Amino acid sequence: MSTETILIVEDSELNRRLLEAVLTPHGYRLLLAKDGETGVSLALDERPDLILMDILLPGIDGYEATRQLRVAPETRHVTIVALTASAEPEERDHARAAGCDGYIIKPIDTRAFPRQIRQFLSDSRGFGP
Repeated sequence: MSTETILIVEDSELNRRLLEAVLTPHGYRLLLAKDGETGVSLALDERPDLILMDILLPGIDGYEATRQLRVAPETRHVTIVALTASAEPEERDHARAAGCDGYIIKPIDTRAFPRQIRQFLSDSRGFGP
C-alpha cells in the first residue's frame, strides 16, 4: 500500500467520485478540491506528491492554478498532471507551457489509470504517459 498524497482538483462531483473510487484501493491519501483557488490553497498547505488538475474549473482555471503552484517554493517541484476532456494538441501544449508534467484525457480508462498514476509518482521523465 502507498502512503503518497494526491490532490484531485476537479469541479465535477461525478468525476471526483470516480477518481476517488479508482485510487482509494491503492492506499493513496486523497485531497479533494472543487475549484482552482481551493486546489492552490490545499497544495500549499498539504504539499501533495501529485496533483491531478482539471483544466476547466470555476474561478481560476487549471492553467492559472498550475502557474501559481509553479512559482511557489512549497509546490514548485510537485508533479502536476492535467486532467481534461480535450485531446487537441494545442491543449496539450498549453498544459505543458503552464507547467504541467503530464496530460491524461477524460474519460479515464479505469484499468490503466492506477498504472498511469504510479508512473507519474515514480518517474520524473517529464510529459507523458
